[in-house]
Amino acid sequence: MDEAMDGREGEECVAAGFAAGDERCMEAVYRRWRPLVHGLAQRYLGDEREAEDVTQQVFLAAWHGRRRYRPGPGGLGAWITGITRHKVADALEARTRRARAAAAAVRGAPGAAEGPAGPALHEPEQVLDRVLVLGELARLPSEQRRVLHLAFYADLTQTQIADRTGLPLGTVKSHMRRALHRLRGSLPAAARATR
Repeated sequence: MDEAMDGREGEECVAAGFAAGDERCMEAVYRRWRPLVHGLAQRYLGDEREAEDVTQQVFLAAWHGRRRYRPGPGGLGAWITGITRHKVADALEARTRRARAAAAAVRGAPGAAEGPAGPALHEPEQVLDRVLVLGELARLPSEQRRVLHLAFYADLTQTQIADRTGLPLGTVKSHMRRALHRLRGSLPAAARATR
């Protein structure tokens, strides 16, 4: 297969096999264009991990979209480079969205007016965690959200929450248990979706 990649005719043969779904041709395509794709992603993103992710996304997208490939002036390499540009743009857009969300979380955080001297709240991972938690809290039923807010933000005990809200202590405990159980199930999924 490598020998077939040497000449123009061999490259066209591999491209045709790739478009037809030949896995050996996909391997040859990956070996041939991976360095180019990874190099472009690394140059534009400046982050090795993101470049590796984009490289995988490019070849996955190419494989899934192989039936749409039409030979053109630049051949398969130009088509894969085009996919790379789109995936890099998507990664940069996602990075911008994460930065905006992190900035919004910092602005809305208690003590945010203290500036950068505040505790480690300004660490990117902690800010993203806060955004995730706030998003999942917003999805809880209002009574469960209120009980958690009073427990964790107002630092009240369950008995104090019952006194303040007028809810029976058993109801407060049930709301707390259900809310924490729901968060425990939803937060790992939310974290995976953003990483």
